[in-house]
Amino acid sequence: MNHVPPAATGPIPAHARGQILLGLIGEGIGPSRTPRMQMAEGQAQGLDIRYDLFDLAQMKLGLADLPKLVNDIEAAGYAGVNVTHPCKQEIIPLLHELSPDAKALGAVNTVLFRDGKRIGHNTDWSGFSESFRIRLKNADLSQAVQIGAGGAGSAVAYALLKLGAAKLTLIDADLSRAEALAQRYISIFPHAVIEAAPAPEKPMQSATGLVNCTPMGMAAHPGLPLPATLLRRDLWVAEIVYFPLETALVKTARALGCRVSDGGGMAVFQAVAAFRLFTGREPDAPRMLASFTA
Repeated sequence: MNHVPPAATGPIPAHARGQILLGLIGEGIGPSRTPRMQMAEGQAQGLDIRYDLFDLAQMKLGLADLPKLVNDIEAAGYAGVNVTHPCKQEIIPLLHELSPDAKALGAVNTVLFRDGKRIGHNTDWSGFSESFRIRLKNADLSQAVQIGAGGAGSAVAYALLKLGAAKLTLIDADLSRAEALAQRYISIFPHAVIEAAPAPEKPMQSATGLVNCTPMGMAAHPGLPLPATLLRRDLWVAEIVYFPLETALVKTARALGCRVSDGGGMAVFQAVAAFRLFTGREPDAPRMLASFTA
């Protein structure tokens, strides 16, 4: 079990004491606030939760090592893990079951280990949706532009379409990935116009809002996901990157006077739903938000 941090190896007598082992698999996840949110909420509910980080970069692992890593984590007695970039789609072949939403999205951000089965869920879409409803209430969804069509992008597109987006343009460095995501959702949302575009310049001319679903803006991937000249005051702008919370996109959009939702809202509300899945307990969303912003 070389892939599991030293604290997580060996026998698991903690289970006899009721400790719940959770974790996060991803890359560049050192600044993640998820461990604090999950452990603090557990403590508030009388649960002993330990939440570990499995950072591929820090562990010098690649996606090819993911099967062994998941095996080791499961064998070490973890109740479940969250999954983030770049593993949300790559982990699917390693699972036994998918929730209906995860199946529709083709991306997983929460895995439960239950009775010898690995069950994949997606709480990203509901987390984004809840945050959007609260922070960008009554936003014009007639022509939304989304940059990034990977695992997180799949969840956000699903949320935008469920929220009532009339037209959604998907942009990705890999055009075929944006086209595949558009095709996936055309049959699920037949009343919406869903299209892929090779670059943001033309779609942004008529856009009413923008979402960044790429890693651009993260500490490890600094910068803007599109030229700043394409932003304008009348747009709403949503970010999903939350470390740092003030990404280059958030700062630039706010300076222009745009309505902005940073990535914190999605991070909190996806964690709220994940806590519910991990523990079977009803989380206190305001308390988890307070823990996130503390």
